[in-house]
Amino acid sequence: MSLFVVEYTYSADTVAGRDEHRPAHREWLGELAEQKTVVSSGPFADGSGAFILVDAADAAAVEQLFTNDPFARNGLVTATRIVEWVPVLGAFSS
Repeated sequence: MSLFVVEYTYSADTVAGRDEHRPAHREWLGELAEQKTVVSSGPFADGSGAFILVDAADAAAVEQLFTNDPFARNGLVTATRIVEWVPVLGAFSS
């Protein structure tokens, strides 16, 4: 498996929708964390988006998986960037 960063960008226009769907979004992410698919996740402190670290076979699998996110299903993510990440030092390096 490989590690991928999913970077969400949020818009100020979607704050109310994100507030409404946040419990389902976090439940969905929590299930993936229990399965060890999501390694870590959290919003940026400035509210502009989120960073999700995912263990998956390839970027296509990550892209497909994230179509199931309640935030994505409800059009609350302005932009999504998925990129493979290769850690060389620290807790995630092999």
